[in-house]
Amino acid sequence: MTDIETLVSELTLLEKAALLSGDNTWQTRPIPRVDLPAVWMSDGPHGIRKQLGSADHLGIAGSEKATCFPTAATVASSWDESLAGEIGAALGREASAQGVHVLLGPGLNIKRSPLGGRNFEYFSEDPELAGRLAAAYVRGIQSEGVAATPKHFAVNSQELRRMVSDSVVDERTLREIYLTAFEIVVREAQPWAIMSAYNLINGAYAHENPHLLRDILRDEWGFDGAVISDWGGGNDAVAAVAAGGTVEMPSPGFDSARAIVAAVEAGELSEADVDARVAEVVALVRRVTARAEAAVVDLDAHHALARRAAAESAVLLKNDDALLPLAAGTSVALVGDFVRRPRYQGAGSSLVNPTRLSTLAESAIASPLDVVGVADGFRRDGAPDTRLLTEAVGLASRADVVVLALGLPEIAESEGLDRSSLALPAAQLEVLRAVRAVNRRTVVVLAAGGVVETPWLEDAAALVHAHLGGQAGAEALVDVLTGAVDPGGRLAETMPVALSDTATAARFPSTRRTAEYREGPFVGYRYTETAGVPVAFPFGFGLSYTSFALSDAEITAEGVTVTLTNTGARAGSDVVQVYVGRVGDSRVPRPGAELATFAKVHLDAGASARVHLPFGERAFRYFDVPTDTWQVESGRYRVTVGRHVQDRALAAELDIAGTVAAGTLDPVLAPYRDARLSEVTDAVFARLLGRPEPPSDWPAGPLGINDPMDRLAGARSALARGAFGILDRRRRAAEAKGTPDLNILFLFNGPFRVISKMSGGLATRRLTDALLTLVNGQTFRGIGRVVAAFFGGRRAEKQTREAFRVASERSN
Repeated sequence: MTDIETLVSELTLLEKAALLSGDNTWQTRPIPRVDLPAVWMSDGPHGIRKQLGSADHLGIAGSEKATCFPTAATVASSWDESLAGEIGAALGREASAQGVHVLLGPGLNIKRSPLGGRNFEYFSEDPELAGRLAAAYVRGIQSEGVAATPKHFAVNSQELRRMVSDSVVDERTLREIYLTAFEIVVREAQPWAIMSAYNLINGAYAHENPHLLRDILRDEWGFDGAVISDWGGGNDAVAAVAAGGTVEMPSPGFDSARAIVAAVEAGELSEADVDARVAEVVALVRRVTARAEAAVVDLDAHHALARRAAAESAVLLKNDDALLPLAAGTSVALVGDFVRRPRYQGAGSSLVNPTRLSTLAESAIASPLDVVGVADGFRRDGAPDTRLLTEAVGLASRADVVVLALGLPEIAESEGLDRSSLALPAAQLEVLRAVRAVNRRTVVVLAAGGVVETPWLEDAAALVHAHLGGQAGAEALVDVLTGAVDPGGRLAETMPVALSDTATAARFPSTRRTAEYREGPFVGYRYTETAGVPVAFPFGFGLSYTSFALSDAEITAEGVTVTLTNTGARAGSDVVQVYVGRVGDSRVPRPGAELATFAKVHLDAGASARVHLPFGERAFRYFDVPTDTWQVESGRYRVTVGRHVQDRALAAELDIAGTVAAGTLDPVLAPYRDARLSEVTDAVFARLLGRPEPPSDWPAGPLGINDPMDRLAGARSALARGAFGILDRRRRAAEAKGTPDLNILFLFNGPFRVISKMSGGLATRRLTDALLTLVNGQTFRGIGRVVAAFFGGRRAEKQTREAFRVASERSN
């Protein structure tokens, strides 16, 4: 018997059950008598958010100061695993210094749609890129003795009704697109924890989904860590234990513990399953408390790292007549509301209180540029302002170059709220047109956590997508504009011409009970390259201040070796990208191109490097649903080596001897052959699923525990409808001000069960059921049940808490 098994055997059933939910918002429960301390968890995908005083999971209350690094969407554009590892290690050091044991990140969900509200927290539309960068973060974080928690596992693609939406996805798409990045992280970085998602996947909540947590995560990938629910993401505590869900956060009081104890005593839950989950908790605690002393943090060094990361991730998309970099002494007009008030991170649980914050105005003035003035140009809320516009035009006419800072306002990118458009605000584009009319040398710099439509591109002489650059993002941007740093970024997601050109435009976000992933594997560039849809800028694209050439490619079934030469006059970096696509028919629908591997290479002027990119086991594989295994289909494949997905200058066709013979596509699935998604009927999608589609409408009748609370609008109770009206007015008022009300959004997107799950013991499942009686129109009976449930719940909570205290503090 191991030490952990011995410890578990010494615990009472109540102690074991209690360890499977939090003690409060951020900590696990301690058991002093067996020397098991509590551990502290904190949000932290791009900076530590350890809260001070009152705690919440939405980034509302204050937190300790920490370095705000560029968001994942920004760092993804670096395509630099080494840089990602450095950031991860810095996050681990700051977590350790602040007494945080479990860091809740990185986020690596696939960007199914560019409208996803939390896309700024995620890396890419491609699982190979997302997985390798996330693995680097995890290795870095855990090198400092802090657990990384890759999230949100899995298929968590939209914010609208995120806690009740059922992602209906075929098994092959699930495995190849939405799980591959997590597979890379688990197999290559061995995270000590993982966070389950809010949503359901094919009918089962993520935190109690045995196919995800047991069959795939643990049995196939060998994960030996703890599965932590997203905050409020627990549903059925007993089902979670049986399926492989370890810890429910935040604290639901002892309501879940009582349910687990009762299920074991009734023979409905195996105590062996409880013991397995408890062992995972104990192992996590042992791992994260093994470090003898907290790390020491050099905040200046971390700020410098944040600045370097933002500069290396900036993507130069256009540079007419080599306008950039700007020479020393160039007179520059700085225009845009973002110049003095930067957008450097998204809104929600990842919100960081930065140790310092640079602005474009301050950074440019401190640079060799001659800043002739600063003008806001437009209002952040998008309202027209003639005075600001006139001021900007006057300033622009007096400068050699205009640097115009455009971007998305805070309300456009937030946890709890998906984007409604890919367009920049009209007021900003009005300023662009007016400024360009008086000064054609206008450089647009974008602050946004995702992509935007660029019908205005002809009005910009140069375009830099800086994403959300963190606390040092403005300094980094000036480094790029002045040429102190070569722009090393390459797009980690496709920039479409228009939203209507994306695979999910007609269906995202789903307003129904289910979100049907009818596009199958055709996400991002996999769709546009297969369907032949023109794009504004392709996946992997980015310019440099120098020039590069690829030559002498050797392409075999084992990998690619190619020479990269810096043919320009200055040092810079480029990304060698290798894509694979099947030639001819296939057993299954296959995208026209898929990223197989890549390498970021830094070269001095005139230098060359022979770059070897081996193919791993993922390069040619597909998931074979009938056999539930990964296979390689024999036949011919096209391998392209280039600098973005549409760069096909170097290519070869290979005959691959696979594990299964070549086959032909099921005729019913013909629309998927070349991604004709408008032709995917219900029958075609059902064939892809391998089963009938589940009902997509919300069931008629009384509201239930897992109905979203925004359905109060149609509740039978007038009192409930009135309460909804009050909340909805608050939501609309906040959006009108340009700042999302995260509490209201959480409630609207959440089910009724969060009343008990997020209460810390103030409410129980019984009380929630009683409230639903009231909501469903049984006013007097509901009031009686609410009163009885409240006082009964308080008594039960007090008794259980005392029993746990006595047991956990007694001497052995």
